Amino acid sequence: MDFAFTEEQIAIRDLAADIFTGKSGTDRIKAVEATEDRVDRELWRELGRAGLVGIALPAEYGGGGLGFTELCVLLEQQGRSVAPVPLWETVLAAAAVAEFGTREQCDSYVGPAAEGQLLLTVGLEEFGPADPAAPGTSAQRSEAGTWLLTGAKAAVPAAHVATRVLVSAATPTGTGLFLVDPAGAGVQAENNETTTRAIATNLTFDAAPADLVAEGGSVRWLVDRAQVALAALQAGVGAGAVAQAVSYLNGRKQFGRPLASFQAVGHQLADCYIDLEAMRVTLWQAAWLLGTGEDPGTAVPVAKWWAADGGQRVVHRTQHVHAGIGVDIDYPVHRYLLWGKQIAATLGAAGADLARLGDRLADQEVTV
Repeated sequence: MDFAFTEEQIAIRDLAADIFTGKSGTDRIKAVEATEDRVDRELWRELGRAGLVGIALPAEYGGGGLGFTELCVLLEQQGRSVAPVPLWETVLAAAAVAEFGTREQCDSYVGPAAEGQLLLTVGLEEFGPADPAAPGTSAQRSEAGTWLLTGAKAAVPAAHVATRVLVSAATPTGTGLFLVDPAGAGVQAENNETTTRAIATNLTFDAAPADLVAEGGSVRWLVDRAQVALAALQAGVGAGAVAQAVSYLNGRKQFGRPLASFQAVGHQLADCYIDLEAMRVTLWQAAWLLGTGEDPGTAVPVAKWWAADGGQRVVHRTQHVHAGIGVDIDYPVHRYLLWGKQIAATLGAAGADLARLGDRLADQEVTV
């Protein structure tokens, strides 16, 4: 297992860093937050033109033909800039369709998504502390042979701008993934503002028509990748927050000395470094295992837990060392705190991650 980036991955990282840095400055993000959609369409088009949206999607549908690890490299750079685009949601929805869907579904959604022509999202969370891999939303076949969804999905990201939502649901034989039109018949949508000021939607399904993508292990496939994608985003958020803190502490003086030279401040940033390194090593282990098709074992919940637990500590510490200016919403560091808290709570907070990790360990002991 080698965590060193390849030349291709370094090129993706550097290109993504250039685009996010150039297109997602503080003023630009503030302007996007004031719009109705809260999505940076200009940045999205730029990512599409650069081939980054489709970097992990199959080449036969216009993608870059690379893998999940390359997507995580891209997401880490997005997190560093807290750039308001639904990247992991669109790419993972399209990747699941490419992995499990029909040729017609791939032509309709994977190709256009790879080119940045449409937005997709995933509906995995529900109301209450349920495991996202064991959905309560149900899917039944109608007398006409079509699939109908009943239930609800909570806080679906970017559903208000998505062409389709990839929804997990229980079926008579297990679980499956279904494509649903968020503005279609039988769907009630309620938009809400999230912690990051983005828009998320509560979707309620009342015999809503849906297209089956796959049954079997497809839900677990998607949930595992969504959890690791969030860990990649959180690693970038934490690194960006620390960079903001370092810049501020080196430039601000007290008693004639830079704040960065004070021992208490150094201890805070040292703790941030330890958490970030733990987040990174668990992230890249899980990403490598998923990307190579290996059995991830407990690597996914471990990476997700570190992202939730360690990630929150990092953004809280960096906010703290900014003192009073840290609570000024015109100063950029507060966005890292908001993003860190939002990501940590997505698909289950740290406590839920530990509970699921414990369940997996218990299952392994029983199997052995």
